Amino acid sequence: QVQLIESGGGLVQAGGSLRLSCTASGRAFSTYNMGWFRQAPGKERDVVAISWSGGSTYYADSVNERFTISRDNAKNTEYLQMNSLKPEDTAVYYCAASRRNILAQVDYWGQGTQVTVSS
Repeated sequence: QVQLIESGGGLVQAGGSLRLSCTASGRAFSTYNMGWFRQAPGKERDVVAISWSGGSTYYADSVNERFTISRDNAKNTEYLQMNSLKPEDTAVYYCAASRRNILAQVDYWGQGTQVTVSS
């Protein structure tokens, strides 16, 4: 069983930055595909960014070149650096982990952290 604990959400003005962190319990963090998803009110949960265990990354078009996903396997932690934030980035952000294709199947979810971007 893996527990994912997120931190770093909050309120920021448009154009500002935030960094989210997600720390995982358990072993073999480096073998997990890790990701960030978000869910805005009245909308489905969508992928934001993925950090594959092999080292490559994936970004949704809406955040590409503004957000950066990274991971520190020694600390069992992944990060999401969010720059040039827009009001439409407002959502609850969820950390996710999977040993399978994380875009198809998430094994573990964090509790979520609220990000609110004011205009």
